[in-house]
Amino acid sequence: MAAITAGLVKELREKTDAGMMDCKAALTETGGDMEAAVDLLRKKGLAKAAKKAGRVAAEGLVGLTVKGTKGVVVELNSETDFVARNEQFQAMVRSVADVALTTGTDVEALKAAAFPGGGSVQDAITNLVATIGENMSLRRAAALSVNAGVVAQYLHNAVGDGLGKIGVLVALESTGNTEALGAIGRQVAMHVAAANPQGLDATSIPADVIARERAVLADKAKASGKPDNVVEKIVESGLKTYFKEVSLVDQMFVHDSSKTVTQAIKEAEKAVGAPIVLKGFIRYALGEGIEKETSDFAAEVAAAVGGNG
Repeated sequence: MAAITAGLVKELREKTDAGMMDCKAALTETGGDMEAAVDLLRKKGLAKAAKKAGRVAAEGLVGLTVKGTKGVVVELNSETDFVARNEQFQAMVRSVADVALTTGTDVEALKAAAFPGGGSVQDAITNLVATIGENMSLRRAAALSVNAGVVAQYLHNAVGDGLGKIGVLVALESTGNTEALGAIGRQVAMHVAAANPQGLDATSIPADVIARERAVLADKAKASGKPDNVVEKIVESGLKTYFKEVSLVDQMFVHDSSKTVTQAIKEAEKAVGAPIVLKGFIRYALGEGIEKETSDFAAEVAAAVGGNG
């Protein structure tokens, strides 16, 4: 069984918003299995749905670049936010995004790609590490494109042109007016940044995620003493609600909560002058899924664990 450390308790609390001692008890019961502990807390009604992104902790920047009907988003990490504000680092992120636009977004291939001015992308990053004296790494990259239409972009917490903490690309396919299409595209991109959908629609939610949600719903219904036939109905109803909450097309539009994203795009077709198809989206939040200690909060949790362990 894994040791129930202060770090584990802290991570579970941040994932679920449950109390510290409830988190410690859940980890103890599940032998330190983080995902099982999340599900256990949810089954007991002590936590909300698991957060996909996890705690945003790594430093660095997300970079966006769009050219024509193609857009790219990259994430370059650094050890401190101080370096993320460095002009050389910011220029590096922009350059890597530009290279990815033409070379592709496979990280290893991107690292090996030619960098403007000579050498490879990885060579350029290594040289900057030597210059600044802080470790850096190219974590990931992704692209979206359409045959006709726009790839809209939005940066949250922008620190410069094409650079920020959350980067979103949205692909809208249409033969209509590109200016009007770009306007609704930017609104949808802002929605994605705020609402953090888990997929484009219900069919794009990973099967293992759905299975996990189904199991949690079923266990909660069974715990309340419902018969099997009723449990199944509760589960199906719960899944429909879940899909509306996490599927982009079904989410209530943050700019107008009286309509869904799908309805907002449909209404925009009048201004665009042609049908619009939402082809996809990418949302990068800096450091999502990477854990980094926060000393004061960790000390608080350590005191709770040490005093009750």
